[in-house]
Amino acid sequence: MTRPSFSIGAYDIAPGTRKDIDLPLARLVTGTPVSLPVLVFHGSEDGPTIWINAALHGDEVSGIEIIRRVTELLNPESLRGTFIAAPIVNVHGFLTGDRYLPDRRDLNRSFPGTSKGSLAGRIANLVMTEIVSRCSVGIDLHSGSDHRTNLAQIRADLDDEKTAELAATFAAPLMIHSKTRDGSLRQEAAKSGATVLVFEGGEAWRLDQASIRSGVDGVLRVLAHEGMIDLPPGDEPPPTSKLSRKTRWMRAPESGIGRLRVGLGDSVAEGQLIGEIYDAFGTRLGKVTSRTDGVVVGLALDAIVNRGDAVVNVAELFEEKETGTGVERDVSESADQKIESDS
Repeated sequence: MTRPSFSIGAYDIAPGTRKDIDLPLARLVTGTPVSLPVLVFHGSEDGPTIWINAALHGDEVSGIEIIRRVTELLNPESLRGTFIAAPIVNVHGFLTGDRYLPDRRDLNRSFPGTSKGSLAGRIANLVMTEIVSRCSVGIDLHSGSDHRTNLAQIRADLDDEKTAELAATFAAPLMIHSKTRDGSLRQEAAKSGATVLVFEGGEAWRLDQASIRSGVDGVLRVLAHEGMIDLPPGDEPPPTSKLSRKTRWMRAPESGIGRLRVGLGDSVAEGQLIGEIYDAFGTRLGKVTSRTDGVVVGLALDAIVNRGDAVVNVAELFEEKETGTGVERDVSESADQKIESDS
């Protein structure tokens, strides 16, 4: 039997086809209509419905490139299931070069939204009703914010078996157990029954090639794991993600010009010198040392720092320990970890 068409918005997409659609959002003050661009691949065979989105924050562009490369490789005629891609969700922020919406609201704190609320609430409501409600799995793509860059990583509820399985399948360099934030897409999509991964990598307004490659490979692995596509056999097994359940920001002890001694992905030890602060005369004012063993997963990019500024983010690597009652888990979360949780 022929698979039925897929309906979204005012569109019906025939099986075995791709369609690029526009979901109406609002109008600019000039009267120009603004729409949410969405790509739909409706496979010729039955399978799951999965979505991927980028640019919930208008300045995060690496995710847009990840989606472009993934969709370039998909063939709807051989696809099993339906794949929905929303490369630019915060269209207003993207148009103006801003992380936020015109009223300064954070779209990723505005879910599930409402059709009669603020602009952010209306966009969130559209995403939930037209995209998320149709899907069993979602991948939310992000980059670092506030002049920071991130190592490619998955953030997810790793205490959930299905989520942990998909996070391991994605195989980013690192997967971090992360609680959801109120109003985030991940939280509200999970409430609706979807399994959601948040991918972080690179910095705002830059195409970070290492993060993009990690993101593309990870998305394709997830699609293959869910039975939507077949990947060609590789000569080597996929990489294994390191696991972390706690991250800590190391902070500048003084104000001045920062000089970091570590890069993304570097291993550090407790007490190790990882940065220094100098004044304009070249006098060293202070040292930044790591307060824990771990891996560098985030860096501040600004050379000028103020006392107390977060400059290096270190993820403590986690190893499960067998105990008499099962697996011992450290689920504590530092205040500094919350800075970067769910972008």
